[in-house]
Amino acid sequence: MKKIPLVFLSIFISSTLFAQSTFEFLKLDMSPRAAAVAGSFVSTNDDPNVIFYNPAGINLLKGTPVSFSFLKHLLDINSASLSFSKEFEDIGRLAAGIQYINYGSFDKADESGTKLGTFSAGEMALLIGYGNQLDSNFYYGTNIKFIYSSIAGQSSTALAVDLGLHYAIPEIRWNFGFSILNLGGQLSSYFNTKEDLPLDMRLGFSKELEKLPFKFYWSFNRLNEKQDNFFKRFTQITFGGEFRLGQSMRLRFGYDNEKRREFKIGNTTAGLAGFSVGLGFIISKYNVDYSFSSMGLIGAMHRFGISTNL
Repeated sequence: MKKIPLVFLSIFISSTLFAQSTFEFLKLDMSPRAAAVAGSFVSTNDDPNVIFYNPAGINLLKGTPVSFSFLKHLLDINSASLSFSKEFEDIGRLAAGIQYINYGSFDKADESGTKLGTFSAGEMALLIGYGNQLDSNFYYGTNIKFIYSSIAGQSSTALAVDLGLHYAIPEIRWNFGFSILNLGGQLSSYFNTKEDLPLDMRLGFSKELEKLPFKFYWSFNRLNEKQDNFFKRFTQITFGGEFRLGQSMRLRFGYDNEKRREFKIGNTTAGLAGFSVGLGFIISKYNVDYSFSSMGLIGAMHRFGISTNL
């Protein structure tokens, strides 16, 4: 495979995910429940997929939860994730997760345009997490993350950690979360220049209402990014909500102001870009979830998931 096609594919993948650094697939919301509330999951503590947002959130999980999610992206891009958590007495709670994305098949050609067959591209991240208690209602957690990317037989790897804190006030149903995601660097790169990982510092809260079956989520994202002044760091926000309709049905919505700006094309309307909705059912001991995330005129993403407690 020649360098020009590889560069072209790299640009394609980057533009598809609006990348400014490598391994941008780590920014994707994999879980349909998380995506339905626009990824405002940093303060969550009742879903095993919180390992991808804040490893401290695993401390309040019950039993041995496991979750599988599938994402239908644009074109032929598909992605999936798996998360799992278990408590070990006198040790703490451990968790594991995997994220995978496949970008589909591409034509392979030399400099003159002669077709030489096809090739594929994909990326994967493996996570091992640990959490424990710092003080009353105060928890910490950390992930170790190995990241692998492959394009036409070429590869790149990275090692990162996620750090998180979680504070719960169960009496009034408030939860607060803080996390630093993808803190690390490349072990090997595609070309001579190594790139930064998509570092993301998040701060958020969630509140379950006492007299209404509704839970509200809010998250400040990318607080680490440089801005003209300090307060502009808090302009990249997501929020969402989850209604409980009876014992077995959930209705969700979310909004991401940054994605709405990104998906606006020229002077045209952004449509529903940045908005997301979702639905969840409890069938026997299984939670079945679906979400729809609009990308405006570009298209939409559909996610499906199933989770249970072993």
